[in-house]
Amino acid sequence: MAVHVLEDDPGVSDALALLLDHLGFEVVCHADAEGLFRSEPPTGRDIVFVDLMLPGISGKEVIRWLQQLRDPPRIVAMSGQSQGMIDAELRGIGVTQVIRKPLTHTAITKQLASAVL
Repeated sequence: MAVHVLEDDPGVSDALALLLDHLGFEVVCHADAEGLFRSEPPTGRDIVFVDLMLPGISGKEVIRWLQQLRDPPRIVAMSGQSQGMIDAELRGIGVTQVIRKPLTHTAITKQLASAVL
């Protein structure tokens, strides 16, 4: 199982990758949606952390693409927006796992625990 991190902020991406690596996960980082699309797609065994506010193709569009894969991964949406904005952004696309920025060790491990079960 791999954990993919789709995050355009290098500081956030690096910190999340370091934590995930420390927890024993194989980590694959992507700075934008196009980078994710060019790589081997994640599978149902994988988890993808998707920032909703990406340059170019939005996180919402990435989530829709991931959900259409033959064997879709588990998805955790990330955002620094208000909960109301996050709810509006995700309405109708079926994502239930959300983590708000700033990210914390506790919030990340909680999301991983529920995604792995």
